[in-house]
Amino acid sequence: MKNTSNASQIFLDFDNAVPSPQEQDLWNQIHQVLQQGPALLDKLKRYTGSDTWIRAAITNPSPENDEIAWNKVLPGVDQLQEFYDFSLHLESLFPKLIVALCKDDPKSNLGNQQALAKQLGDVFDFVLRFDDAKMINPAIQNDFSYYRRTLSRMKLAKKDANIKVKDELANKMSLFFAYPTPMMKVLSETTAKFLSTPNCGVTADSVTTALSYMANVCLDMVEKRRFSSNDTNMFCLRAMVGATILFDHICPTGVFTKKSIVNVRGVIQTLKTYTEGNTDGLINALRFTTVHLNDADTPTQIKQLLA
Repeated sequence: MKNTSNASQIFLDFDNAVPSPQEQDLWNQIHQVLQQGPALLDKLKRYTGSDTWIRAAITNPSPENDEIAWNKVLPGVDQLQEFYDFSLHLESLFPKLIVALCKDDPKSNLGNQQALAKQLGDVFDFVLRFDDAKMINPAIQNDFSYYRRTLSRMKLAKKDANIKVKDELANKMSLFFAYPTPMMKVLSETTAKFLSTPNCGVTADSVTTALSYMANVCLDMVEKRRFSSNDTNMFCLRAMVGATILFDHICPTGVFTKKSIVNVRGVIQTLKTYTEGNTDGLINALRFTTVHLNDADTPTQIKQLLA
């Protein structure tokens, strides 16, 4: 792996990044998907579920209560399909972004393709926000479990004619929402699968190098207060954590080793000392979404920092 200790030589101007002609086509494709993100996050945060009606249908079963619960759950399931469909768009586009930023010289790519680097940050920003909101909303799992249990009964009653989410799709969505952090799982599995594809255009080493630059550059920019806006600093912190987590999933030895090219100690310490915004969800993401934290060769000090 390449040493990324000179990450401070890069400044990613997230506030003013504009796509160059070379970036424009891919930027447009990714922008078309990412612009849906704020509305989806808003729907997720406002998702209240149908627990009251589901409980009534279970504790006091009757055709009327079953019908009420079913009709209450259906609009929520349509929203859950929107979230799942968005994950499929990410799965399709993320490898293209990886190739653009990681092939040949990752450091040069990040510095010279700042609009695409910003979009990589946008992906991490959305993914971490989504997973954080999903983890604290049990109504999603409850509603979808009830939906799947009731779907077969509705099929028998011939009341499924206008249902969009049928068995095969319901099974796929169930696997997606069963995972605590589904969007990050999509990124890590998509990247790993792509890297295992012959002639994919990048190597695992170049991807981890790019991710380490992203994490270290964002860390450096927050430490040096390169941005006056708290929103931009929080964006940098999410991009930093997203890159760190994905690095940990892709690199066989993980991100927490003594020889890690990500300044993971600095990452954790900055999250714990940042006072202008709430970083609890990002610290928890490092605790629970990484895969190598509890490895034997993870330094005790790192484990204690995240204890």
